[in-house]
Amino acid sequence: MDEYKRLRDMMVDYQLIPRGIKDERVLAAMRKVPRHLFVPDFVRHSAYDDMALPIGDDQTISQPYMVAVMTELLELKGDEKILEIGTGSGYQAAILAELSREVYTIERIFTLAEEARKRLTTLGYENVCVIVGDGTKGFEEKSPFDRIIITAATPKIPEPLINQLKEGGIIVAPVGERFSQVLIKCKKEKGMLIEEYHTPCVFVPLIGEYGWKG
Repeated sequence: MDEYKRLRDMMVDYQLIPRGIKDERVLAAMRKVPRHLFVPDFVRHSAYDDMALPIGDDQTISQPYMVAVMTELLELKGDEKILEIGTGSGYQAAILAELSREVYTIERIFTLAEEARKRLTTLGYENVCVIVGDGTKGFEEKSPFDRIIITAATPKIPEPLINQLKEGGIIVAPVGERFSQVLIKCKKEKGMLIEEYHTPCVFVPLIGEYGWKG
C-alpha cells in the first residue's frame, strides 16, 4: 500500500471517527485527497498529524479534524454550489470538490491563490474556481450559494455572505475574538440566520472590509 494512503487511513481511523465524524462521504473524501500535496515540503512528514500546519504568508492548513467537522456540518449531498472564503493551500476546496457540484473559493493572498489553483488543476479538480480578492465581500456574480464556508476567524458573519446565501442554505464559520472562536453553523430561514454553536477553535483572522482590519 502507498505509505501516504496508509497515513490517510490512520488519520481517519484514529483522529476523525473516534471524535464523532460519521458522514461516510466526508470520511471517504478525507481518505482520498492527498493532504501531503497541499503542504510545503518541510512539513510534509507531518501532513497527516493531528495539527494545523504552516503554508507560508502567515497562513495555515487546518487540522484534519477541523476540516472534517466543518465539512460535515455543511450537510453536503452532492449537487451544491459552494462558496469558500479563504482558499489557503486549496485542501479544503479539494475536499468540497469531492462532495459537491461546484466550488468557488476566494483567497486574498495572490501567491497562495496561484499555488492552490495550480495544485487543484494538477490533481484534476475541474469543478473548483479560485478567485483572488476580499472574501468578506463574497462573490456576488455567482450567487446565490447553497453553502458557504469561512475558513478564517471572523468577528461576525459578513453581511454580504448572508445576502449571497440561498434561503435554506448553510454557513459554517469560526466566529468570535481574534485569538479564540467557536465554530458555528447557521441556517438561513426567512432571511435570518439561525445559529448552532459547536466546538471551540482558533483560526487565523479573516482580513477584509467586513472582517478584521489587518
